[in-house]
Amino acid sequence: MTERATRQRIESVDLLRGVVMIIMALDHTRDFFGTFGANPTNLDTTTVPLFFTRWVTHICAPTFFLLTGTGAGLASASRSTKDLSRYLIMRGLLFVVLELTLIRGMAYQFNFDYQVTLLLVIWALGWSMVFLGLIVFLPVPVIASIGLAPIVGHNAFDGVPWNSPLWSILHRPGFVLQGEHTVFAAYPLIPWIGVTAVGYALAQVYQWEPERRRRFLRTAGIAAIVAFIVLRAANVYGDPFSWSRRDSTIYTLLSFINTTKYPPSLLFLLMTLGPALLFLRWTDRGIPGVLRPVLNYGRVPFFYFVVHFALIHALATVVAVVMHGSAHWMFESPNLGQYPFTPPPGWGFTLPVVYGVWLLVVVSLYWPCKKVAELKATGRYTWLTYF
Repeated sequence: MTERATRQRIESVDLLRGVVMIIMALDHTRDFFGTFGANPTNLDTTTVPLFFTRWVTHICAPTFFLLTGTGAGLASASRSTKDLSRYLIMRGLLFVVLELTLIRGMAYQFNFDYQVTLLLVIWALGWSMVFLGLIVFLPVPVIASIGLAPIVGHNAFDGVPWNSPLWSILHRPGFVLQGEHTVFAAYPLIPWIGVTAVGYALAQVYQWEPERRRRFLRTAGIAAIVAFIVLRAANVYGDPFSWSRRDSTIYTLLSFINTTKYPPSLLFLLMTLGPALLFLRWTDRGIPGVLRPVLNYGRVPFFYFVVHFALIHALATVVAVVMHGSAHWMFESPNLGQYPFTPPPGWGFTLPVVYGVWLLVVVSLYWPCKKVAELKATGRYTWLTYF
C-alpha cells in the first residue's frame, strides 16, 4: 500500500509546515542580501529589527524536524512498519546524497569544486529520517522517550572538550575535514534526531477524539513555554550561554530569548516548539480562508526548499552583474565566516530591501508549488513522495 494513495493528510500540519517554510525564506534572503559581518544575535552590535528578523526564523528548523516525524507517524496508519522503515531510510539517504551534490552545487554555492562543503539542514534531516526508520519497530512510548532523552539531556555535554569529526557531526559544530577540501558540520545531529522522533509520537494524538487532542496540544504548548521561562530565568541548565541584564529593558529581553541554535539547546527547542504546538491547536478546528494558499507551500516542502534557495542565489547573481558587471563571486566557495558565498565588494543591503526580496521570492514560488502539490495529490508519480 503506497503513501501516495492512502496517507492521511492533516491540514493544520500542512499549514504549519507552509508557514515555517515561508518564514525560513526570510532568513536565507538575509543570508544572501543582508549586510555581511552583521551578526544578528551579537547583542553588542545588533539592532532590534535585525535581531528579530533572525529570531522569528528560529521556529522554522525545529518545527520542520518535528513535522517530518509527524508526517511519518501519520503515514504509519497506511503502511506496514517494515515498509515505512524502508521508506524512511531510503528517503533519508537520498536527502543526504542530494545535500552533498545537487543542493550544494545548484542552490547553496553554484559550484562543484568542493573546496568548502557545509553539512546543513537537509543533511541533518536525512540522518534523522534514517534514525527514525531504524526505531519505528519500537512501541510509540519508547520512541517518544528515545526522542526526549537527547532533547533534555544533551546540554549536559556542552562542556566536554572533545574535538573530533564524530563530535562535530553529533554535538558541536566543527570541522569534519580540513585541508584542500574542507567539510564543516553546521547542523550537528543531536538533538535534531530527537525532535524528529518526538514528532513521530506526536502523530498519535491525531487518532484521538478531537477535544482530547486539542487539550493536549494546548497543554503541551503552554507547558513548553512556561518551562522555557522558568529554566531560562534560573540560568542553571538548558543552554550553554546564560542571559544577563543589559543597559536597557529591550536588550535584557533580547538576551533572555537569545538561545543557542547550533546545536539546538533545550531552551531553544522549548521556546520554538511551544508556539508551534499552540499553532496546531489554533488551526485544529479548521484553516482560516486567508491562510489556505499557504497549504501549497506546506505540501511540497522539499521542492520549495531547493527552488527557493536557488532563486535567492540567482537573484543575488543578477544584482551582482548589475552592480559590478560581473558575478564571479557568486560561484566561488565561501570562507566559513562568509556563508553562503563570497560576497562582492561592498555587498549588503538594508532590511527593507531584504524583506522586499523575500516577498518577491515567496510570491514567485506560489504557482510552481501549487502545481507540484497538485501533481503529488494525483498519486500518479510515486517518486514524488520522496520529495
